[in-house]
Amino acid sequence: MRRFLLVSAAALIGALITAPSAPAQDVEREFKECPECPVMLGIPAGTFTMGSPPNEPGRFDTEGPQHDVTVKAFALGKYNVTVEEFLLFLKQTGYRPEPCNPILNLGWRSPGNGLAYPPFIGQPARWPAACLDWRDAQAYVEWLNRKLRETRPELGDREGPYRLPSEAEWEFAARGGTTTSRWWGNDIGAGRANCNGCGSPYDYKVLAEVDAFDPNPFGLYGMLGNVWQWTGDCWHESYAGAPTDGSAWQEPYCDRHVVRGGSWNNLPIFVRSASRTGSIANGSEYDYSGVAGFRLARTLP
Repeated sequence: MRRFLLVSAAALIGALITAPSAPAQDVEREFKECPECPVMLGIPAGTFTMGSPPNEPGRFDTEGPQHDVTVKAFALGKYNVTVEEFLLFLKQTGYRPEPCNPILNLGWRSPGNGLAYPPFIGQPARWPAACLDWRDAQAYVEWLNRKLRETRPELGDREGPYRLPSEAEWEFAARGGTTTSRWWGNDIGAGRANCNGCGSPYDYKVLAEVDAFDPNPFGLYGMLGNVWQWTGDCWHESYAGAPTDGSAWQEPYCDRHVVRGGSWNNLPIFVRSASRTGSIANGSEYDYSGVAGFRLARTLP
């Protein structure tokens, strides 16, 4: 019988708030609270400078102005949601994502009766789930919160707790306490991520498994490269007027949402902690859903 580490969120948040940083090997920050839930890592509270300085190589104007943001302790998926995890969601719900490439009819297939198939036959279970738009990520979040309440009915009708990370939370976690272009330094180096020029065997050819590269200082895998990652924020062309409390920057209506981290087919300038763009799921020039996936955040009390 599989065992699940049910943590006290209050105890976890207390430990995180008092820790200026949390090393990757700190297993006390790791938990999985229901059979369908992803492995999560507690991320400590802190203040960081969001965005990139004007002299950072590859910088876009949308990465400024730099501003200080204070983030509350929260939890973030140790890995991106995987093909295996997303297929389980489809099999249990019959949810049908729209094709990420309508011309080629490329997408996930969910015919019902407990059946579901990834975009390509034979996709490894530990690849990050991709070819997904923001609505697909939200549908997964709603399903997971329902499954969690089956395991933990004491949560009642409270909102969440699983959700997409805010853009600020994502960057704070991706940096892992660093201030360089990437958590490992300013240069792209070799073998640190999967992109078009990252010096890995996967570059511009194929996705890599979610744990194919070393984790960052917070113990998170695959924060940069491989697939873009959806956040909870609406797209804004700059940080002018952005929240400074780590919350998602939302609007009553927005047709574009922020994706972060870069993907397997991007040049290294997109594989930076501050790199950002907005995507819309309609096949337009702003549609990154073909190379986008997501990881989950969890609110802590």
